[in-house]
Amino acid sequence: MSDLVIRGGSVVEVDTAALRDVARRLRAIATELNGLRAHAAAAVEAAARASATNATAMLEATLLRSAVETAEREAEDLADRVASAAALYETVELLISRATAAGDAGRLAGIDARLLRLTAEDPLLVAAALRALAGAPTGHDELYRQARTALQPFPVIAPPWLVFPMAFGTVGLLRLGPVAANARLTGRDVAIEVRATASAPVAAPKNLAEAAARIPTGEARIRVERLAMPDGSRQFAVYVAGTRSGGANEPFDMDSNVQLYSGVRSASYAAVLTALRDAGAKPGDVLHGFGHSQGGMILERLALEGTYDTRTLVSFGSPVQADVGSDTLSVSVRHTDDPVIALQSGGHAGAVGAPGSFVVERVADPAVGLGDLHLPAHHLSEYTETAEQIDASTDPRVRALRDVFDGWQQVDTVDATDYVATRVSPSRDGSGEG
Repeated sequence: MSDLVIRGGSVVEVDTAALRDVARRLRAIATELNGLRAHAAAAVEAAARASATNATAMLEATLLRSAVETAEREAEDLADRVASAAALYETVELLISRATAAGDAGRLAGIDARLLRLTAEDPLLVAAALRALAGAPTGHDELYRQARTALQPFPVIAPPWLVFPMAFGTVGLLRLGPVAANARLTGRDVAIEVRATASAPVAAPKNLAEAAARIPTGEARIRVERLAMPDGSRQFAVYVAGTRSGGANEPFDMDSNVQLYSGVRSASYAAVLTALRDAGAKPGDVLHGFGHSQGGMILERLALEGTYDTRTLVSFGSPVQADVGSDTLSVSVRHTDDPVIALQSGGHAGAVGAPGSFVVERVADPAVGLGDLHLPAHHLSEYTETAEQIDASTDPRVRALRDVFDGWQQVDTVDATDYVATRVSPSRDGSGEG
């Protein structure tokens, strides 16, 4: 059984359009029941006019009319409650959007107009939405739970990120995890060497789990696939690995992590750009990105930079979540017991990206022990397992992502190339230069 939680942002996890659709269907059912009630009432009158020998028919017709009336009232009442819930959740979304739309007069006007329409129907909506926001989760609840569990019997063996849970609160105050739409990387370009190690035709991935499985785990750091589309155009899919340890020449190291997290160009970011150029990708080409950990952070930043037309962005365990544009389908896959995810500070409260974008979460490793020192919840294998659960989900919000892979099954050819990367000038000072 899946334990996934799918939401629009760190607060919103309700599909308001789906709720309103449910309310419409319930009202349609109530209308049909109203017609049945009229037929049942006519049956009662007909039985009453009959002789006394039809007492049983009279009783059955009366019970039927009563049952239909009750069902009609319940359907109408449930429709009203579902519609009210949809209005409340939409108000929460609008208030979150309003807080992040400072300086965008056009967007603010649209948000305020919608809020006025909603509050005209129910003046108490805004107050209820503010109460809901005040009780919103911090995003670190599972880590706090594991911290309490670890500290009670054996505080000496508890992992450091559990011994000091207040560190998560400090990260939250810095708010580096949610990256604004206008954020751009600073620093100079980094010199990097990228070399292709393998190239071969492959089939396009059929689902998210297959895409996650293509993120490099061996010598390669980057995989680029060139997709020849049926209309003669081309698109690119890039799969980027997470942090690696490999000495001073390793571009996917902790130096790059710190630089990217603080908004500075890194050697690993330069490596991905170089690999894409080598594969034939030109500025403006359509790009689909799948990255784990640091790889996800690279792709989040790449989407904001706008060098490529990023249509799909899936990050597994990324330390950041970028407010990408409305043309990018954004899927942020998180394990709530992954300390790296805590660096997101909950990510953006509202939805980011194109319609159909979502955040998905689950607890990957609820047990507490020495094994947590190896960050099991952050492993790509665990995120691949989560991808399998996403593929199997019947949640309607997964449809847009599923459509991406369905469309790829019509691709004429896919050529894949794996790349290794090396710093040209090893640097350990975190200045942004390689």
